[in-house]
Amino acid sequence: MSDADLPPHGDAGDATAEPRLLDHLIELRARLLRGVVGLIVVFLGLLPFANKLYHYLATPLLAKLPAGSQLIAVEVASPFSAPIKLAFFAALMISMPWLLYQAWAFVAPGLYKREKRLALPLLVSALSLFYIGCAFAFFLVLPSVFGFLVKVTPSGVAMMTDINAYLDFVLILFLAFGISFEVPVALVILSLLGWVTPAQLKEGRGYAVVGIFIIAAVITPPDVVSQLMLAIPMCVLYELGIIASRWVASDRDRSEAGDAPGS
Repeated sequence: MSDADLPPHGDAGDATAEPRLLDHLIELRARLLRGVVGLIVVFLGLLPFANKLYHYLATPLLAKLPAGSQLIAVEVASPFSAPIKLAFFAALMISMPWLLYQAWAFVAPGLYKREKRLALPLLVSALSLFYIGCAFAFFLVLPSVFGFLVKVTPSGVAMMTDINAYLDFVLILFLAFGISFEVPVALVILSLLGWVTPAQLKEGRGYAVVGIFIIAAVITPPDVVSQLMLAIPMCVLYELGIIASRWVASDRDRSEAGDAPGS
């Protein structure tokens, strides 16, 4: 058979790949649009309560200030922009499960069954730990930090915090604690990728503790209270990460043994 009689495999493959790629792009656009629409709906729903949200966020500081003290607005537009910024951040936090669901719905069809079985719990755990980290920062860390700062304020100096500066400080602290609480998920992912083993994580515990305290000193305010309140939970989460890595490693070994020839 001559080359002229052979079917045009390359052209057929390209013709098949182009519609498939177009379908993926259409699906991606639809998922992104749904996610953005959900975020906007939540944001618009929170706008009427933006000032109340800011007052609630300012409670940890206001509770520690002397009676009659209050936050101030240095910039002209701060009384408007700060609550709007907080409302958007709150909307992003509330709609995060919806946004992640859209991402999962787009990616999941291309995953194997075992990958789905591992990815979904990791995704849920990562989101839950981030929320727990933010709640820990708001209910425990912020009151302790502001209580410490008020006590060390020199005599004759009045704490008059700008509302924008306070919002940025709190949001950065939320992100720092939320991301730091992802330690177990990060260790499990590293173990799944084969970059580390549970035994290596256990042996490197001492170096990890030193690194955790250095990270806590860098990303928290310059006070011992907040540094300890971040470092200690991270050390506990590191130990939980080792336990989870062992479980994932043993589960992977069982799966590989079950897939072995002759099993």
